[in-house]
Parts: sequence; structure tokens; C-alpha cells
Amino acid sequence: TMTAQRSTEDLERWAVMVEEGYAWAGSSYRRGGYGTRMAAADTESVRRVFTDRFGKPGRTYLHGQSWGGNVAAKVAETYGRKPGAYDGVLLTNGVLGGGSRGYDYRVDLRVVYQYYCGNHPRPTEPQYPLWQGLRPDSTMTSAGLSARLRECTGFDAEPAARTALQQRNLDDILAVTGIPERSLESHLRFATFTFRDIVSTRLEGRNPFSNRGVRYTGSHDDRALNAGVERFSADPAARRDLSWDSDLTGRVSLPVLTLHAIDDPTAFVEHEAAYRATLRGAGREHRLVQSFTRESEHSGLSNAEYANSIAALDRWARGGRKPTARSLADSCAAFDRTYGTGCFYDPAFRPSSYASRVLPRPGGLGWPAMTAGQERAWSRIDGVGITP
Repeated sequence: TMTAQRSTEDLERWAVMVEEGYAWAGSSYRRGGYGTRMAAADTESVRRVFTDRFGKPGRTYLHGQSWGGNVAAKVAETYGRKPGAYDGVLLTNGVLGGGSRGYDYRVDLRVVYQYYCGNHPRPTEPQYPLWQGLRPDSTMTSAGLSARLRECTGFDAEPAARTALQQRNLDDILAVTGIPERSLESHLRFATFTFRDIVSTRLEGRNPFSNRGVRYTGSHDDRALNAGVERFSADPAARRDLSWDSDLTGRVSLPVLTLHAIDDPTAFVEHEAAYRATLRGAGREHRLVQSFTRESEHSGLSNAEYANSIAALDRWARGGRKPTARSLADSCAAFDRTYGTGCFYDPAFRPSSYASRVLPRPGGLGWPAMTAGQERAWSRIDGVGITP
């Protein structure tokens, strides 16, 4: 949830940009919860406010981390064609697969968890389809959800303190979904509260998610799992609306540099393969440079790498040489002399396909890109919701 306090935290986290000589401005967004185009419009508003107050800067760079990476990429596609608005884009640990497929592994977690645990909801509680995440009128808190996860798996206990059933439940859930143990609780929160926000608040109760035809493997009894797990198909209109809001077309006219931790436990590094494929499909792959580091956190990477990245993007945008994975690895040391946070680049790394990490939905991954005419028609709709 975005709050004023979150904005203060962002100011502190991105102080590295100010230390590198850039003015930094960001939005807490007009509401907490989901809405990529809404957040993109708010980001563009920040740029306009800055320009009105301080004058047009010499260069303006977009930066987004995590879901903010989805937002910044959407800003680049939606507003980046305006001459002089933006000069380049930096996406760090970005969620770049788009909403129509970017949450599929959490869809799988939601149904696999319930198959093994049966406590979300409990049999004694009002039932609801799991694609809702959580029923709209539930008063469950994050702490309450954690208690249920603990009850079923003992996820935060030492292995010796877990019962045999808890250990088997945990092993099966992790093996089937491919979610790291250390981020299991976080992903289940997304599959609960974020899903409720998307479905109940943004899509008027319609279902954008599907697991029909997905075959789950890796458990101690795959046949029983696949026979017993809850199945559902997306409402095509809901899936279209989520796709319109958050999927990326790849139609960017700016230089785009990405930085991603190879062992990111939240936005899997395979999001970068999805993004490259999107730009390739739009004939814009030449505008993309991707870099990867041997780090294992999602919310923060090395300040030396952030400083190195924005400097490389600035040189490229000013007409300098386009960076490479190797040149980024080589240039980081100079910044690490200032920040001392380390340089962990792996220039040889290439992520596997998105489908190699996230079970594809039969019938395709996401929706085809809109035509220019469709995009113009939708962009005339003036509202903060996903649905016109």
C-alpha cells in the first residue's frame, strides 16, 4: 500500500541518485493497491509538476523498481513518445511480464496452498473461488494469514520443530510452485490481498486468472494434486482489461537499461526474458540493454550498481556508446570506490524463458499487442480504473 511514509522511505532509498547529481521526484500514487496506468499517469504528473516549478531539466530519466518497473515501462510507452519528455529508462528488479501473465505463479500458489492446507478459507468459513484471493468482506490481516501459513507448514520454524505433515506440506508447495522458501509468505500475501484488490476493486468482481489445463508436478503425489486442485478459467473481458492496464507492448522510443538480481526471490529474473521478447516482437530490441548481478534481494541492490547504471544510461542517451553487460561490469568499480557496496555483475548470464519458470496457461501467454488504432481508442478513456 502506498502511503506518505512510503514516499519518505523512497526518498531515503534513492538518495544515491541525488548524490550522483540528479534531482529526484516520485509519486506515492493517488491510491494504494493496483492500477498500472493510473500510477503511470501519476508519474507523468510528477514530471509536469517538477517542470512547472523548476523549469525543464536538461535530461529526464524514468526509474522504476519492482512493480514500479512495470509502471516506468508503461510511462515510457504511453508518454515517452512526447518530444523532450523523457530521455531514457532504468528498470531495476522490474516486474516486466505484465499483469495478464505476471501473476500466474501466484495463481498456482493460491490453489496449491489451499489443496494442501485447506485453511484459506477454512471449511467452517464462507467459501469463495480462490481467484478472488480473499472474499471482499473478509477482515483477515497479514498477521492472520501468516498464522495460517505457520499452522500448515511451520514455515518460520526450525525444521526440527515442524511436524512431519507440516514439512511435507511445505516441501510440496515449494516444489510445485518453484517459489523460494524465504519469500513464500510474501508471495502468499500477494496471492491473497493483491488478488482481492485486482478482482474486487479494479475488475468489479470479474476473474482475470486461469489455471485450466495446467499440470502441476513435483509433489509426492502429482496425480492426486492435479485431480483435487481448484480449477478456473478467466473471464476474457477481465483478462483483456488487466492486460490493457499492465501488459507492455514493447513500443519504446527511448534507450532502456535494466538491472536485475539473478536470485531475485520476488520478481524472478525470467521477467527480463519476457521483456526482451516483448521488445523483440515490437522491433525495438535494439533499444534495450540488460544487466544481471549475483545478488539475491528484491527490494534493494548495491548503490554502486545503481550509480553505475544511471551514469551509463546518461552517457548512452546523450549520444555516447551504448553500454554492454561487460562495459557495465567494468565501469562499476569506479563507483564502488565511493559507495563501497560492491559490484556483483555477471556479464555472461542470460535468463531462461519466462515459460521455463512459470507454468504457461494453455492457449497462450497473455494477449496479442493492440493495434495502434486500438491503443488510441483506449487511451481516450479518461478514468482511473482498469475498466472503461
